[in-house]
Amino acid sequence: MIRLTESLNSWGTPDFEDILKSEIEQLGADQLPLQQGLSTSSYALDDKLKVRIISLSEKAGFISAKVGIFYFGITPGCSCADDPTPVEEQAEYCVVQLDINKMTAETTVALLAE
Repeated sequence: MIRLTESLNSWGTPDFEDILKSEIEQLGADQLPLQQGLSTSSYALDDKLKVRIISLSEKAGFISAKVGIFYFGITPGCSCADDPTPVEEQAEYCVVQLDINKMTAETTVALLAE
């Protein structure tokens, strides 16, 4: 379970967006739906995430954030000695919805269709 404690603690302050971006960028592909969001490659990389806040709202008991995630993916070859396919990073982008529980900081993440 993802817990965005620092983001929850900064809700309502001018630093909230920066803290939220930082916490999301520290998450990996095992916690974010990056693999499911691929459009031009077949394997998501999670070492160069960049997050853009699209919208924020407050609902009963939750802080909701719609964010865009810029990342990279690759299409690996067969790893044969004579495989001519270079493994180059491809730019990827997906939009996710995060709902942060205002009591526990537990956060759910859902991939959104663009």
